[in-house]
Amino acid sequence: MAEAMEVMILSFIGPSVKSEWGLSSGQESLLTTVVFAGMLVGAYSWGLLADNYGRRMGLLSVAVVTSLFALLSAFSPNYISLVLFRMVAGIGLGGGPVYSSWFLEFVPVRNRGFWMVIFSTFWTIGTILEASLAWIIIPTLGWRWLLALSSIPCFAALIFYFLTLESPRYLYLNGRISDTHNVLKKMAAINGTELPPGTLVSGRKNEEYTPSENTHLLSTRKHETEITKSPFSSIFTLLSSSLLKTTLLSWAVYFGNSFSYYGIVLMTSELSSGQSKCWPHANEAADDSSLYRNVFITSIAEVPGLVLSAVLVDKVGRRISMVIMYSLGFVFLSPLIFHQHELITTSLLFGSRMFIIGTYTVAGIYCPELYPTSVRTTGVGVASAVGRIAGMICPLVAVGLVSGCHQMAAVSLFEVVIIMSGISVLFFPVETKGRKLSDIVDVNN
Repeated sequence: MAEAMEVMILSFIGPSVKSEWGLSSGQESLLTTVVFAGMLVGAYSWGLLADNYGRRMGLLSVAVVTSLFALLSAFSPNYISLVLFRMVAGIGLGGGPVYSSWFLEFVPVRNRGFWMVIFSTFWTIGTILEASLAWIIIPTLGWRWLLALSSIPCFAALIFYFLTLESPRYLYLNGRISDTHNVLKKMAAINGTELPPGTLVSGRKNEEYTPSENTHLLSTRKHETEITKSPFSSIFTLLSSSLLKTTLLSWAVYFGNSFSYYGIVLMTSELSSGQSKCWPHANEAADDSSLYRNVFITSIAEVPGLVLSAVLVDKVGRRISMVIMYSLGFVFLSPLIFHQHELITTSLLFGSRMFIIGTYTVAGIYCPELYPTSVRTTGVGVASAVGRIAGMICPLVAVGLVSGCHQMAAVSLFEVVIIMSGISVLFFPVETKGRKLSDIVDVNN
């Protein structure tokens, strides 16, 4: 929720800051670009930290950096300081894959897709909450108050850190058998049950913890590589023959999802505020209230998108779910190649955002499932970093082309990206519906 609010705020503070400080359109766009640049750095860095030093270390570091600099942004004395604070806040926001990977490693196989959609629901709650806050706060109190209030969920994440448990998969993979057993006991106590009798065995020699009878609680595997500690080794693992295809396809899907999703969000703002300049018969009465209203309405579209994701992901599988929603998103976006009435434009943006958030959500489930525990957060982090590159490019397309009266070119480009993303999904090597998570890269693959 905190990440969604800090990203969505970019749609609202730009025009206010531009007006107050007399910024150019390029300077306004830079406020968005630096956040995604920070997220690009953070997505890779936090993934390495979490894979090498633990998920909880990653959670704490992300929460501290994000909450501190999100709040400091509200007190920026000038444009340069605002750009710097937002960039560092963006580095913190890049830690989203740490949270999703950590949560994924606690969810049972049977209904993993459903619970990951529930996890993603908080992103939608954040977008709706941010649109509501902007609608209320900016006209009355201004953009600084919006930044300050929007940082509250970041501090909540910092507080809730003290209630989190370390991932037992991470502990087990690193041979910390006693710690693994303690976490499993706490999980069993929270769920009002007891651990099954058996022996918890490490994949490493001479390390085991025996609570009772001789039955494995976590299995070991042969012919697999150990976890690596070098950042470069993690990258080499992602690009090894076993994972290269998965890695490249994940990059393509994350790029396409980010480019299309943020493009639709930014286009909503541009088409709500800039139609009269490009089209003589457009609504001349468009004002800030129509901007907030349209952004709020299209944010609501994410709710049915998440419901659809929850219905499809564990029934038809990850790949088919994404192909269906890419296709429907393409259909809704196509008419916007040509100028439409404001009501039709908002309705089409509603539909396209509904289906694109669905693909975004399912990809956030599918990609972590494809990677083994040893490189999961690094793999998802690097894919997210590629997505942040798309986020940096998006303002140039959605803001630059649309505000420059090149709506057809902008929408056509988004359509091409959606098609390429849908094709990429079809080439993923495995369907993960109903499959258990792997822990270490199998060198025999």
